[in-house]
Amino acid sequence: MTSNRRQFIKGGVAAFTVSFAAPAFLSDIARAQGARARNLVVLYLSGGNDALSMVVPYGNAGYYQRRPTIAVPAGSVLQVGTDAGGTTVGLHPRLTGLKQVFDAGRLALVQRSGYPNSSRSHFLGTDIWSTADPANPSGPGWLGRYLELLPQPLDPLTGWNTVRETPRTLLSRFVGVPAIPDPRTYAFSSPNTGNEALYARQAATRIASHVPVDRPHLSFVSGTARAAFDTLDRVASVAQYVPTVTYPNTGLGSALRAVAGSMVRGIGTRVFWVQTGGFDTHASQNPNQENGAYYRLMATMDDALLAFYTDMRNQGLLNDTLVLQFSEFGRRVYENGSQGTDHGSASSMMLLGGGVNGGLYGTAPDLRDTPGNPTLESSNGDVRYQTDFRSVYARVLDNWLGANSQAVLDGDFRNPGLTFL
Repeated sequence: MTSNRRQFIKGGVAAFTVSFAAPAFLSDIARAQGARARNLVVLYLSGGNDALSMVVPYGNAGYYQRRPTIAVPAGSVLQVGTDAGGTTVGLHPRLTGLKQVFDAGRLALVQRSGYPNSSRSHFLGTDIWSTADPANPSGPGWLGRYLELLPQPLDPLTGWNTVRETPRTLLSRFVGVPAIPDPRTYAFSSPNTGNEALYARQAATRIASHVPVDRPHLSFVSGTARAAFDTLDRVASVAQYVPTVTYPNTGLGSALRAVAGSMVRGIGTRVFWVQTGGFDTHASQNPNQENGAYYRLMATMDDALLAFYTDMRNQGLLNDTLVLQFSEFGRRVYENGSQGTDHGSASSMMLLGGGVNGGLYGTAPDLRDTPGNPTLESSNGDVRYQTDFRSVYARVLDNWLGANSQAVLDGDFRNPGLTFL
């Protein structure tokens, strides 16, 4: 009889209690593959990012016609050049840090990324981007499938999720990824102190070392506990990391600081998940004032990413680092009556790192409300996708992680025009 995590939960995990606080589910897997390797950090902008306010097509007159009050003025845009379609585009004025990275040639902007018949549901949209399978968005995640293809058994810390709920992107049939929002609280918990606490941990470790082959549920619990104990000291070393820069006091800043600490300490993690929310900007979006909702979102993202980029550069790890950003959908091209934007379709993706060939990929939409506009859909109310998001994943899998993208994505989504790696 075999046992997976879902069966184990149904079988009564509450019946087993041990006095330690660690991830609930970790695979019984072995040691790290070495301290230095390429690292992937997936940044999820939760809520549906308004890509037209992040990567602004200020050279297109339709942008100002469709957004009379929330458009970013051309004079405020941080200009980054003209794309292949001839549209001048720029970054939101608060993205001064990312502008520096772009100017250094280490930021790639993939405009109009998405997929056919985009879902406007937060839940379904997120699942589609997470599984990379619009036809079956309830399956394991694309990075979960990638982890399954690595030589087994894996180290328990090959993946690191910095939020409490494991995202579908990292869900797998048999590889567990721990949820560690704060490495400082990832520790053995005992009512005792000093030697008594040490004895308690030693006793719990001995209990977990017994793996009864005839009792699969108990074997799974024991293996999970043993893997957790194996990771405690390594995660504790991350909590002691002193960065070379000051990270912002935000959730995203703290998460990226932990990611940096993991890389510098060389604890074995290769794939990280970080996210920041608030992008469901239906009302009072106001991207132009410091107290505006979207302006603050850009400040949160920019400050954290610049700190992380600078820290990795100072530590000599920038060439080993790739950040991949996505959101579950974009917003509609016109503003609504609440000075916000509603759920749309195609969005923009960003890639950042020392090995990135920066620049503009894809073209901005023509936002003019003209008959037969090929860059828009839904009666010219939504941005039509140009670059399948799975082709971005394929490039990352093939050229960064060294995997076979066709095996992971169950199809050939390679796009020779995406040369950001």
